[in-house]
Amino acid sequence: MGLLSEGLTQVLIPVSALVGIGFALLQWFLVSRVKVSTGSYDEHNGYKDRLIGDDQEEGIDDLEVTIKCAEIQNAISLGATSFLFTEYRYLSIFMGVFGAIIFLFLGSVKGFSTKSEPCTYNTGSTCKPALANALFTTVAFLLGALTSTLSGYLGMKIATYANARTTLEARKGVGKAFITAFRSGAVMGFLLAANGLLVLYVSINLFKLYYGDDWEGLYESITGYGLGGSSMALFGRVGGGIYTKAADVGADLVGKVERNIPEDDPRNPAVIADNVGDNVGDIAGMGSDLFGSYAESSCAALFVASISSFGISHDHVAMSYPLIISSMGIVVCLITTLFATDLFEIKKVKEIEPSLKRQLLISTILMTAGIAIVTYFALPSEFTLFNFGTTKTVKSWHLFSCVSIGLWAGLVIGYTTEYYTSNAYSPVRDVADSCRTGAATNVIFGLALGYKSVIVPIFAIAIAIYVSFSLAAMYGIAVAALGMLSTIATGLAIDAYGPISDNAGGIAEMAGMSHEIRERTDALDAAGNTTAAIGKGFAIGSAALVSLALFGAYVSRAGIKSVDVMTPKVFIGLIVGAMLPYWFSAMTMKSVGSAALKMVEEVRRQFNTIPGLMEGTTKPDYATCVKISTDASLREMIPPGALVLVTPLIAGTFFGVETLAGILAGSLVSGVQAGVSEHAKALGPKGSDAHKAAVIGDTIGDPLKDTSGPSLNILIKLMAVESLVFAPFFATHGGLIFKLL
Repeated sequence: MGLLSEGLTQVLIPVSALVGIGFALLQWFLVSRVKVSTGSYDEHNGYKDRLIGDDQEEGIDDLEVTIKCAEIQNAISLGATSFLFTEYRYLSIFMGVFGAIIFLFLGSVKGFSTKSEPCTYNTGSTCKPALANALFTTVAFLLGALTSTLSGYLGMKIATYANARTTLEARKGVGKAFITAFRSGAVMGFLLAANGLLVLYVSINLFKLYYGDDWEGLYESITGYGLGGSSMALFGRVGGGIYTKAADVGADLVGKVERNIPEDDPRNPAVIADNVGDNVGDIAGMGSDLFGSYAESSCAALFVASISSFGISHDHVAMSYPLIISSMGIVVCLITTLFATDLFEIKKVKEIEPSLKRQLLISTILMTAGIAIVTYFALPSEFTLFNFGTTKTVKSWHLFSCVSIGLWAGLVIGYTTEYYTSNAYSPVRDVADSCRTGAATNVIFGLALGYKSVIVPIFAIAIAIYVSFSLAAMYGIAVAALGMLSTIATGLAIDAYGPISDNAGGIAEMAGMSHEIRERTDALDAAGNTTAAIGKGFAIGSAALVSLALFGAYVSRAGIKSVDVMTPKVFIGLIVGAMLPYWFSAMTMKSVGSAALKMVEEVRRQFNTIPGLMEGTTKPDYATCVKISTDASLREMIPPGALVLVTPLIAGTFFGVETLAGILAGSLVSGVQAGVSEHAKALGPKGSDAHKAAVIGDTIGDPLKDTSGPSLNILIKLMAVESLVFAPFFATHGGLIFKLL
């Protein structure tokens, strides 16, 4: 037994979650201090925040410009809120329908039996009836879906709350603006990490009142929590990605290329939609995505542990090891945040990116020490894990190594992604140089660089998988994924910082603020673009480990003794699974293209038909462009989402558990390659042919980089966790085609 008592464990986990929520609220309060008063209510625009700095310095923009910042912020906030509420209305219908499918499928496994039956894993305990498992899995699914949507919504609200405040703080210096943007990102990071941990902890304890000592049934039903989180994340990522890229492509191709005006020029009709898209795609969608990764990695680790010696001996502290790791992560990230906001002051533009990278390194070093402490106190010195029908003796330091290697692999992936996407290094400079001869060579260089960027992350993931599996079987891989996500609060803070800074720059441009302020916000945005790429690297790296852990759990739960690729049933699944990420990418990229086509036509129409628009004497029709993005994203997100959700159901029901295992393996391998590949952003002198070529090349890469790419990590996770949830049904009723043959 570990040195930590069960009672202390029951206190530490919720307390750390509450501390995280409290710290997030403190950061929100500090950001809100930029506001002095609230304006009057307008029936068309709602409440207008009048954001006036406490100390008006010489050279600061006048009150009229300051209020204009608030009006632009209000328009962005209203657009983002309206889109999310509309999207969530659609998704509420999906939640109800898919929840009913879960209940009916799982409840039919034993014909709605009301008698207790022997457990699958022969541990001697008594399982609860299938109907109860179906009900609790459905409840867990709904809780995961609601927590995911809440994570995305809260992230969007703080981002739209902070963007103009970041702009106004830039008047006092780049350091003040950086702190405001980073604190705002920290609000999202800590709220998501703490809420996810708290809801999961409370759900487990409430479910335990019914399940009692049936830990297998308890943690099998909890896997629905991960399914709910990832389902919402898929639609959030795809819908938000289509929204933002449709607006971005329209704004860039017409505004920057054809009309030769700045990116966020207020004369551009698509500029508000573009800024709204940053929040619904890169904030709300990304928040739901990383929450899904956290929920799935936790559920995978808990489920695998429940069928180990932890579950047999009912060692509550050891079973809670994944949750204790997450608790320690919140504490570590809290300390790490202080290095960016309180202990070090940004005085120069060149200090911004190093400060953000330093956050990753500090959190990784501190978390390594935290993992050692958690492992020493929570785990027995030696225990047994089940490994595909055999047992494996594992020492506590083995698990420490597994979590640590996942943590450090995440850092390697993050830094590699930064190397391939930052204009401080040669890869992006090479792409920029290729713009001299036009967009075609830019695209060729960009694609080559994207493919090359896969190499190091894949080796890092491969090493993490090999070491983790060698030391602690599938449980080792599950906790390695959890290790990579243990500093999720810091990772999200860095990730959310990017869109907030991007919006801040757009507001400065639209409000007509001075060139000096625009340069400061551009510097914040440039660092944010690089760190956003780092966040995507973390997301796909963790997705690979989580998916493999879920795959192992699925194989065990479905009763598959081995997955032999030479078996026809498995091989056909392997080939189809490898194709799915490309089918999915084609659907999402075509959706972006269709929406962008309408956006380009509308922006061109307004420039050609509205008198005085180019001269700046007439305002464009922003609302029409917002509507185009909204309608297109809500309509186009359904087919890709259906493809991912329906595939496991069809494969498992009609072709059986072995074919589905092949599909999961194939989609994991090809999905990780495509997801890691990153398109570098090249720059050239504004107004030059090289700059136009860079804009065109970046626009071509955007649908892959910001829509299909980030969504691929959800695809592989969602298919794996869905297969695990429905494994009892597939094992009992699946393979209808082969049974008929």
